[in-house]
Amino acid sequence: MSFIDTELHRPIKYRTGKALDIKSISVEFDGFKALTDVTVGVKRNSIHFFIGPNGAGKTTLLDIICAKTKPTSGTVHFYPEEGYEILLTGMKEYAIANAGVGRKFQVPSVFTELSVYDNMVLSLSGNKRIWSSIFRKVTPKENDIIADVLDKVGLTSHANEKAGSLSHGQKQWLEIGMQLAARPKIIMLDEPAAGMGKPETFRTGELLKRIKDICTVIVVEHDMEFVKQVADTVTVLHEGMVLTEGNIDDVLANETVQKVYLGRGGE
Repeated sequence: MSFIDTELHRPIKYRTGKALDIKSISVEFDGFKALTDVTVGVKRNSIHFFIGPNGAGKTTLLDIICAKTKPTSGTVHFYPEEGYEILLTGMKEYAIANAGVGRKFQVPSVFTELSVYDNMVLSLSGNKRIWSSIFRKVTPKENDIIADVLDKVGLTSHANEKAGSLSHGQKQWLEIGMQLAARPKIIMLDEPAAGMGKPETFRTGELLKRIKDICTVIVVEHDMEFVKQVADTVTVLHEGMVLTEGNIDDVLANETVQKVYLGRGGE
């Protein structure tokens, strides 16, 4: 919620440990209820997983947060660490991204014919036009940002290689890096470990642990070993509703979760 200083007539910062507050979100498509009264708080600088069977509403919830889909009812509130509460519901997708909420989809969408470095240049905050971004002079500060991010995602030695030559896992890390270069406050990842072998999956988990120090991480994932490796909080969705929430051990011990999710073999 927001407050007004009655003397100065200006908003007052809302101080909370949450980065995101999803309040009573419902979504209906032609009579089908994709989400029903979903309320979840995401803590700042945490790794928050959404898991559940196919059709549980996980991706739809990410779509709601970034305004790809409009809710039938409910709101999503974003609380930057520095600044004022932002009501995301009703905003445009680009405005939400500019506010500091980034999203990476399951399939990597890097520019395969460009170098890893040039992909990073394109991702810098405010640089949206491909050719003007590539051929303009990159500032020393921007170079420092790129170098720092490439180090975080383990691609420093690949900076001059074409992105198309990277392995599947490396492309995923590059796209995570491209999101990080824009300095998001929240990054949402849709199945970041999909298609990876165990070594790459483990490295991806360690990467997420590193980046949660600089931004909140929200993940939709199917790989339970990956969830066990890195999750701070897990929300289980089932038939568009919150089934349970907590740490991974409590969630896995929940008998209802075992029946409706794990008992079906997951996704």
